[in-house]
Formats: sequence, structure tokens, C-alpha cells
Amino acid sequence: MRDPRPHLGEPLALDLLNTRWIGDGPQDLLTGVDGLTIWLRSTGLDGQATADARTLDAVLAARTAIYDTVRHANHTALNEILERGRIRRTLTDSGPADIPDIPDPAWVPAWLAADSLLQLLATAPGRIRQCAHPECVLFFYDTSKNGTRRWHSMATCGNRTKAARHYAKKPEAQNNSSSNR
Repeated sequence: MRDPRPHLGEPLALDLLNTRWIGDGPQDLLTGVDGLTIWLRSTGLDGQATADARTLDAVLAARTAIYDTVRHANHTALNEILERGRIRRTLTDSGPADIPDIPDPAWVPAWLAADSLLQLLATAPGRIRQCAHPECVLFFYDTSKNGTRRWHSMATCGNRTKAARHYAKKPEAQNNSSSNR
């Protein structure tokens, strides 16, 4: 099965948030283990976790915690997810390494997504954004040079917003020109 989501390729934390989107109404990839399988595969985590009910519950808890942190600055649940693992620093033959140490395999994807959010917050928290289109719920990490990106995709939400603005002005311009006669 292919990933049906309209926006892929964001950092893991935001990719998890983007498992909910608006298509023909609200959509949610994570309504069952089949959707979890798709998400694990598309993020490259399928070799690190089993797609089962326990992992799904953990991933859903992480999605809620990440959303609450990003949208409401409530980080209590995120810290609870992070309590389930740690980064173990070690020296390997190829040099220093930070290795995630998560005792319960069901929590590996959830913990990695929570850790991904910490990395984004440490780097540039103001670049974590929700799409500016009023009917879009997708998130993105703004990597534009000047940091002013507004839509998850210019091709979809950006164009829809600009077209709506254009058509909203059009009748007003026509009414003004006909009333000036």
C-alpha cells in the first residue's frame, strides 16, 4: 500500500502530525495497524518497530503530545513520552555516536518522533509552522532562506489561497467599474 497523505518528507515529529489531513473531509492514517504499517514504512522505521496495537497506541500518544507542544505550548505529555528512553553517548570505531536507548520496542517510533521535535525546537522553533490555508491542518518545517514560507505546498494550498483572494476581488472590481458609469 502506498502512503495516501498529501504531504510527506517533513522531519519525523511533523510527519507524524501530518498523519491527519483534510481530503474529502477529515482523514487519519493512524486509525489502525494497516495505517501504522504505511507510516512506519514511509518514515523508514519499519525495521525498528512492529506494527501492532501497542505501537499504534504509543504513536498516537506521541502525536497528541507533539500537537499539544506545538499548538498549545503544553509539554507535559511530551516529557512523559521522552521518559521512556534516552540518548546513550558512546564511542564507536567510526567516532562518537548518540544511540537511542528505548527499553520497550513499542515506544521506539513514538520516542524518536518526540526526540525529533526536541531537535527542531533546539534549532529553530519559529520555523515549525502549520499551513496558513484556513482549511488545511498540515505542518511543515520552514527551510526557506528568509523563513517566510506560509503553506505546506505552494502548488496546493498556496495556489488555492491566491486564487480565492483573486476571485474575491474580481466581483468588487466589476461592481466598481459598472457603478462608475
